[in-house]
Amino acid sequence: MSENSAPTTIHVSGKQPSEHYDVLVGDNLLPQLPSILGHRVKKILVIHPRALRSTGELVMEDLRSAGYESFSAEIPDAEEGKHLQVAGFCWQVLGQNDFTRTDAVISVGGGAVSDLAGFVASTWMRGVKVIHIPTTLLGMVDAAVGGKTAINTAEGKNLVGTFYPPLAVLCELGTLRTLPENELLTGMAEVIKCGFIADSKILDLIENNPEKVRDSQSEVVRELIERSIRVKAEVVSEDLKETGRREFLNYGHTLGHAIEHAERYQWRHGAAVAVGMVFAAELSLAAGYLNEKTVDRTREICASLGLPTTYRADKWAQLLETMRRDKKTRGNLLRFVVLEEIGKPRIYEVPDESILFATFQEISE
Repeated sequence: MSENSAPTTIHVSGKQPSEHYDVLVGDNLLPQLPSILGHRVKKILVIHPRALRSTGELVMEDLRSAGYESFSAEIPDAEEGKHLQVAGFCWQVLGQNDFTRTDAVISVGGGAVSDLAGFVASTWMRGVKVIHIPTTLLGMVDAAVGGKTAINTAEGKNLVGTFYPPLAVLCELGTLRTLPENELLTGMAEVIKCGFIADSKILDLIENNPEKVRDSQSEVVRELIERSIRVKAEVVSEDLKETGRREFLNYGHTLGHAIEHAERYQWRHGAAVAVGMVFAAELSLAAGYLNEKTVDRTREICASLGLPTTYRADKWAQLLETMRRDKKTRGNLLRFVVLEEIGKPRIYEVPDESILFATFQEISE
């Protein structure tokens, strides 16, 4: 791929002007920051994990050369950064450096960083500008796009958060070069999800390009990223606050989040979602919606990327308890996103928990 290829711009719209923003996909995107930020911004807080200290410093240097005052908030890696104490640390940095409502926050990192940074930006002085620079595949196709922000609690993942669209998202493809293959492939779970709920071409690309899917700089991976972002952008543009179609983006996530909680967030999000998608496919079959061929295809695609498709049988009681606290639960009814066919998701309100237990036997080990 040419590093000079033109960036792709994917627009996310909404009901309010503040909900409109662009997602840029390409290389060498940092020079675009001044035009995106505008002339009123004077100070910028760059929130990044310890593992990306050097990347965070590069972004800060670019900002300083463009005339901004830039400050750093280094946070713990991965889900360890998504806690109230970490948000409090970021608020402290903002306060000590006299950030006003016209200043901005930039996140540099994976999905956990954009979740935390978006939450911090949405709550500081009731909202300051935020730009996300995702450095993982998962961050690019999922967390950084859509305006969801969140922190975790002891009771579950993402239970505290806001809906707060960013000013822009810059998907700098070059940052994927240093991503370990395992991290790239676990991020593919969210790409696969987009394929099953909306864009079957994604599934074809993965099945037909087993080697190129593992090369972060290939044109195939770029197309997968752009297609996945377009799926999410279309849904979010219509339904920012998850009152309708946006729930479909949670395909595989109800059980997936419960697995992450059971594993104390030591599992990669994509690995948990992969198991969750196989479970959701089996549940779709049990409910009489989906055919066995599509269930088998779900398993095969996930397995082809080294993603898990089973989970521990002895964890069921714990998983069920966590799912009861899931945001999609309504009253006493557990709700799951299931498929009628590829590209046709729907909500299924489970009439009897014994159906869930029987379905879990199909994926337990």
